[in-house]
Amino acid sequence: MTRVFIVDDHEMYLEGLSLLLAKQPTLQVVGTCQLANQLLQQLPNLSTEDILLLDVNLPDMEEDVLLREIRKIRPEQKILYLTLMRGTRYVHRLSKFHIQGYILKNASIEELLLALKTVQEGGTYFSKEVDILGGENFRNTLTIEDRKVDEILSRREIEVLRLVCREFSNAEIAQQLFLSVSTIETHRKNLISKLGVQNTVGLVKFALRNNLID
Repeated sequence: MTRVFIVDDHEMYLEGLSLLLAKQPTLQVVGTCQLANQLLQQLPNLSTEDILLLDVNLPDMEEDVLLREIRKIRPEQKILYLTLMRGTRYVHRLSKFHIQGYILKNASIEELLLALKTVQEGGTYFSKEVDILGGENFRNTLTIEDRKVDEILSRREIEVLRLVCREFSNAEIAQQLFLSVSTIETHRKNLISKLGVQNTVGLVKFALRNNLID
């Protein structure tokens, strides 16, 4: 029996995924929570055999900070990240903490079950789109030529990217798009992660390369 503890700050997604996995005869959902601090409080009560199915972006703690804390409490805890982030730089950063896998949220249930089974048996599983074990096939998303921009970024992310490239501040972008500053900050962070760049200069280069700005 594969035992899973799920952490995701989106309540509807968390409940839906929990129900879906609970229907699988070989799986047991041993618990859920929405925040990193909640996970750390419950971690001592979990088994080292339980798999942590974690969302990358939790609102109360950065990923690397959370991973350090998990490893202090449970160095051998199995961790599988479930996320929308395709940026390969992001995976490299997380892999330094010896995570067991990284799977995209748009994966099929069959792939997710395969990933969980692989991790439960002591292996690692990384989605093919971000396969860090693939040698030369592991490419930064910035250099992938055979994918359209709208397959990588959402419409809103493209809007934010264009305004960032025009040197608008987060506050100015928020005002133009009728969003909060924190939402714009999240969009900017997600853009950097998805595109595998280091900073705003990298975003501008991507936008120019893909004809998003003049």
